[in-house]
Amino acid sequence: MAQFDFDIGIIGGGPAGTATAAYLAKAGLSCVILEREIFPRPHVGESLVPSSTRVFKEIGFLEKMDKAGFPKKYGAAWTTNGSGPIYTDHFEGLEPDCHAGIRFAEREQPGVDRNYTFHVDRGKFDLMLLQHAHELGATVYEGIQVQTIDFSEPDHPRICFSIGQKSVHTTVRVVIDASGRRTLLGNQLKLRIQDPVFNQYALHTWFEGYDRNIVARDSAQTEYIFIHFLPLTNTWVWQIPITETITSIGVVTQKKYFAKSRQERQQFFWDCIGSRPELAAGLKAAQQLRPLTDEGDYSYAMKQICGDNFVLVGDAARFVDPIFSTGVSIALNSARFASHDITQAAEKGNFRKHSFQTYESTLRRGTKNWYDFITVYYRLNVLFTAFVRDKRYRIDVLKLLQGDVYDEDNPHVLSIMKNIVDEVEQNENHMWHSCLGDLTSNAFIPVF
Repeated sequence: MAQFDFDIGIIGGGPAGTATAAYLAKAGLSCVILEREIFPRPHVGESLVPSSTRVFKEIGFLEKMDKAGFPKKYGAAWTTNGSGPIYTDHFEGLEPDCHAGIRFAEREQPGVDRNYTFHVDRGKFDLMLLQHAHELGATVYEGIQVQTIDFSEPDHPRICFSIGQKSVHTTVRVVIDASGRRTLLGNQLKLRIQDPVFNQYALHTWFEGYDRNIVARDSAQTEYIFIHFLPLTNTWVWQIPITETITSIGVVTQKKYFAKSRQERQQFFWDCIGSRPELAAGLKAAQQLRPLTDEGDYSYAMKQICGDNFVLVGDAARFVDPIFSTGVSIALNSARFASHDITQAAEKGNFRKHSFQTYESTLRRGTKNWYDFITVYYRLNVLFTAFVRDKRYRIDVLKLLQGDVYDEDNPHVLSIMKNIVDEVEQNENHMWHSCLGDLTSNAFIPVF
């Protein structure tokens, strides 16, 4: 019988990798996490969605989150400079393009006993998760650079990595690629497909002392995540509380607008912020704590997300535009779904691709729903905010915003949104036709 160093080898110690390790260690499987960085380290993706709570509960991590002092996120809001009410046959007297807010407590969420989720300092949050996986029994190595996975011997993969100048390997039964946007296996096996539509870039930093009351409608909204629409097409700003006094601010824009030099990027950032004067005034009065960091050209999919003796989770499996705080939620839920299939495969002693079929279909369904939702948003902002404010659709939209996107192939509310967008696209005289964004010129045609 073949001998293995570990049952499970996990490449990457971010939320996807550590949550997977936590699930599998609790199930009695031996796991090793190989992380190339030394934690804590800064990371983008600081706002969670409520579906994350299910994962925290199942791996025994929720109490630690409650005690950590992270800001509680009770809802979300979207703002832009509006110009009065919009009247249509479908929506009555709304101002959907000015300010739309929603509270998670408006919908009871199965398996979630909190009316809030969290905003997190990813340096602290990721370290806590890594330590939690270790406490549950996972072996953790940091500062480890994985070079390749050797699949030459069937059912006996080797993870090859370096320690200093020395090249070594470890043998496992299953490889979990949780390497994030590095997509180690996706690149090695040539599975990665760059998204030809969402080629967004982000510039982001932290500010100390920014007054979040400037854009809030009431005090309850000061710890919401805010998305501020900008006049520049398909460009927006995130506003995320990190502590009581520190706020993460990021500008997301299309690749064609993204400046190349550091000085040009700095100017572009402040020019974008300046298009919302109240936001600019608040940030100018605050102290910038970090240099601007850029993230670019980051949306992609994989031709397959599992195979014989391997599974891709989190950003290594799929990355979609972060407009609805999808990143950590997809990472945690992919760990949840993958771990179920891996545990069953271990019981049967069979780690062939078909053993992970439920995981693959579930994750693809959920990420497709996220993708369709994001597409609607970019194609017609005014429609999204109108749906948020319309009592007929508000709860169905909230379900998606809570992260419950994995149980339906075609959520009814998304079908309605698509139909309305089709009407607007086909009718040049429609009052919303001029509001159409140009990012998805072939809206709703499957990209992958």
